[in-house]
Amino acid sequence: MDLILRAHELKLALIDFVLDAEDELATALETYAAEQSRRGSGDSKQQDFIIDSFAIEGKVGDKTPLDLFLDSHPDLPDAERNLIRSWHRSFIGLFAVVQILPDGFELVNWLTDKHYIVKANAITIQEMSRFKVGEIFLTRIAPLSDTEWMFFSSYTLLGKLGKPKLAVAIGNFKDNYKNNLYGDAPDLLEEAWLSVEKYHQEFVDFFGSDEITLPGYQLNKKIVEFQELMTEKRLAEAGIDTSKSLAEAAEAAGIDEEEIKAAAEELGADSKVVSQVFNNKSANNKMVMPKVDLPAELKKAEQVTALSHPRWGQMFLPTYGKMKAILSADVQNIEGSEKLIRYFLEDKSINAFVWYRLAEQYPTQLEKVLQTYLHRPDFRLSSDLKPLLQEFNKPIEPELPEIASVPLHLHNLFQEALADVNKSKSKDKGKKPAAKGFQRS
Repeated sequence: MDLILRAHELKLALIDFVLDAEDELATALETYAAEQSRRGSGDSKQQDFIIDSFAIEGKVGDKTPLDLFLDSHPDLPDAERNLIRSWHRSFIGLFAVVQILPDGFELVNWLTDKHYIVKANAITIQEMSRFKVGEIFLTRIAPLSDTEWMFFSSYTLLGKLGKPKLAVAIGNFKDNYKNNLYGDAPDLLEEAWLSVEKYHQEFVDFFGSDEITLPGYQLNKKIVEFQELMTEKRLAEAGIDTSKSLAEAAEAAGIDEEEIKAAAEELGADSKVVSQVFNNKSANNKMVMPKVDLPAELKKAEQVTALSHPRWGQMFLPTYGKMKAILSADVQNIEGSEKLIRYFLEDKSINAFVWYRLAEQYPTQLEKVLQTYLHRPDFRLSSDLKPLLQEFNKPIEPELPEIASVPLHLHNLFQEALADVNKSKSKDKGKKPAAKGFQRS
């Protein structure tokens, strides 16, 4: 029997097994689907997508539904069992069509820049016949052999996207499919996590603590200073002399002014501005990373607490001091305490680590406050905090934070997308401002 046809039959049998299950497997699917549904549209296509993902990623004790399916089908031939086991490597990606083949496609995963030959059965080929080279879509693929893959789920076609819209689509993917961000590149994922640890250690070295509270405008200045110091360290590690002007550094690297002008103009920069910067020898024009500012509302805040963690990343909280005041005093005497507690439970910016930190610093007080606020006199911090956070849709384990490093091709895309946006704005205003690099805030 044709391999792709048999693989499709086995996939359908796996999904039927999941949907027909009872007891623990059914409960696990219900819990998984409830959590995932909060992140999407909830239509039938998304529901099918969630079930497919559960079959691969779900957990029932220490096993996946895939493992349980194999346990329940001991008579399957070894070749088919090995094929099904390989589906543990299945992942969700944001793919672009590179080439249309008679029985499938050559695709590139935009998140990792990896290429795949993906075979399709007759039904899928007919459904995807309108796809064109360059179009982008979201789907899950799974191994078919050592060199080929198969479509494992339905797809969402996004069409041909300009760089700004593609950058937005990648941002949405990161929000909705964090576990699959580098699903086919564990080396990139490890590097990203290591960058978070490094950033945290440099934060602690610079500030002398993993927690600092300052007026917003002062904290912003310190963060800018911190970023500049990190930039100099990165350049030094790369063997670049940061005391040189751009022209001097370019000359040392064997790059002339015209090459830099051409590259900068492609990103939307004014050639006259580039020339001025290139020829300016002053120390103020060192090669530095784009400045990273706090959002405007935090700059104006009376107090902002910066927290750092090697896994959770960095958090900037204007309300952290107020919460600590509540926990240090009689909650009934502090105006707006219930509103603030509700905010800490409901707002996405307050992650589980913030609650863990408060529980560590104020265990007795926090337990009493939550007993009162929740009207649950039996609430116990030790056993009930994590379920409470899950109740309010907060991941209890860290997800890759915003400060993590990104692959070079994604960094370049974000820069080019921002340049395109700036170019579009400048046309509306009748003038062209100098391009800016991609900035995190």
